[in-house]
Amino acid sequence: MNRAATGFFWHERCFWHDQGAIGVFSAPGEFLQPQPASESPESKRRLKNLLEASGLIDELAVGKPPPASREDLQRFHTPRYLDALELGDRTGEGDAGECAPYRPGSLAAASQAAGLAVAAIEAVATGALANAYALCRPPGHHAEADRGRGFCLLGNIPVAVMRARALGQVGRVAILDWDVHHGNGQQEAFWHTPEVLTISVHQAGNYPLETGAFEEQGGAGALGTDLNLPLPPGCGIGAYEYAMDTLVLPAIEAFAPELIVVACGYDACAKDPLGKMLLNSATFAAMTARVKALAERICQGRLVMVHEGGYSEGYVPLCGHAVIQTLAGSRITVPDPQNDEIAAWGYQALQLHQQALIDGWREHWQAACWRSPPHHEGERR
Repeated sequence: MNRAATGFFWHERCFWHDQGAIGVFSAPGEFLQPQPASESPESKRRLKNLLEASGLIDELAVGKPPPASREDLQRFHTPRYLDALELGDRTGEGDAGECAPYRPGSLAAASQAAGLAVAAIEAVATGALANAYALCRPPGHHAEADRGRGFCLLGNIPVAVMRARALGQVGRVAILDWDVHHGNGQQEAFWHTPEVLTISVHQAGNYPLETGAFEEQGGAGALGTDLNLPLPPGCGIGAYEYAMDTLVLPAIEAFAPELIVVACGYDACAKDPLGKMLLNSATFAAMTARVKALAERICQGRLVMVHEGGYSEGYVPLCGHAVIQTLAGSRITVPDPQNDEIAAWGYQALQLHQQALIDGWREHWQAACWRSPPHHEGERR
């Protein structure tokens, strides 16, 4: 692989995961006319196709790695859960826990998705690639050790990060999740791990309902390594930029990771049916540019983006292309016909109540959690 290149990891197998005709719901119902699931393959397949049509994919180091092994999956998931998934996958359709339906073949797709994250993180952590994007499906940031949740069967990022750390490829890792839903899977996976910082910027009170409060800041021995920013519904470009610049990026810099991983969901876009935020494709590109610049300054540019949610089949590809173009430093652009219109919507500027909320979080975080970066491996902040 080319150390200067941006990697792009994908596999057709991921697109074959079938959840049934459930629409935006967690399961079919008597008075719910069947329709394709909101977490469909089309938003991801259309992103890959857009990369082909624009020619951007030809500037990327494309990889189709093998699925994650059972050994690697067990670094995060319990054997009981994996056994249940294997049995259910062979015998018929079911639900892996909560709003995580599957059918025969789904486990192969989920294992493939985890394999994409594994390969991307390994390539960047070992210096084979400058940075990388993994087009994972099904998503993974809601999956917990012993159950699936929220369309997620396997924890793609926890599996990949735990493997890289176990093999000595990386030590300190910062995980930033800007999916519109709380990144409960990463939070659970690294709750007691002081060498992994997890940050989730999400819509308050969306999904899961019982997790994602600012007060959740890490478990015993790792207090201050979990940062949640539950933004109120209706936040736009100004609120996200302010949160990134005043709290998210400074927290990552203070943590001094060797690798940054972004759980890259696009359901905070203004066109998403499952979120109530107002972002456009340029905002996702701008956030990527900010994180990339930070990674270049503090961890030799080691940055991996792992695809998570995003349910607008038409708009997600434009957001994803903008992110990958920025990640690769490419001049190849595609026009977003709604970018400027979304930016002109009302309430895109930072609102006073949003600023007050973020400022309050920053003050509490500074007082309780920020310390000087460590001087050697294992030292707490």
